[in-house]
Amino acid sequence: MKAALNYFDQTLARARRLRETQLDALDRAAGICTESIAHQGLVFLFGSGHSRMMCEEMTPRQGCFVGFYAMVELALSNHAATVGINGLRGPLFLEKVEGYAEELLKSFSFGPHDAFIIISTSGIRPVIVEMALGAKARGLPVIGIVSREHCDNSNPAHPSGKKLPDIADVVLDNQCPAGDCVSEIEGLEWRTGPVSTVTGALLINMLRCEVAARLVARGRPPVMLPSHHFVGNTSAEDQLEAYYEAFRKSLAHLYQ
Repeated sequence: MKAALNYFDQTLARARRLRETQLDALDRAAGICTESIAHQGLVFLFGSGHSRMMCEEMTPRQGCFVGFYAMVELALSNHAATVGINGLRGPLFLEKVEGYAEELLKSFSFGPHDAFIIISTSGIRPVIVEMALGAKARGLPVIGIVSREHCDNSNPAHPSGKKLPDIADVVLDNQCPAGDCVSEIEGLEWRTGPVSTVTGALLINMLRCEVAARLVARGRPPVMLPSHHFVGNTSAEDQLEAYYEAFRKSLAHLYQ
């Protein structure tokens, strides 16, 4: 079990480093999200490829609440087939297409209290940089989640020469190494054991919990999504309906 324990130990060490280094940035990110949601704004989450997982970890998810909106573009994220239709080639190509993010942004009428969380371990993909630039051009604050080590050692891929940290108001470092993977196994040329899913989920959930606490402290407790696995629990069923309705109403300004 040497390889399994090595991955566990390395990932746990990076999680500890996250706690030691990211609290100030988390404080500022929580402030942005709290202000947005307290004023009936939305915090959009965008990520392509596997970064989509962090969007859906935030919402819709048991324990989430109204105020976060996962802006998931399936063409950039649905690649489980690996080859052929809905394979990996298409999303990897689309991430480099200039103008794609702007077309997505055109679909919404953003409000003065909306904000963005943009997730990308590399922080350099054109669609990611363009999404951040588009959000800032609309006057929205941007929180970036990246690997500083990977991003700082990568060349810009967007024509502007910018990376996500160059645009974001707050940057959260997921503590991943360049290439994401941490496990070197003798006989394998490439590393395995990516850690961004673990550390990214830690960051997202730390942020979620802090924002919830701050909203309660302001006298604006959020409308929660309860676990729907409590079969026969009428309170949970009623709360689920309340969440659906509150979420529906939170989207009203986007289409006006």
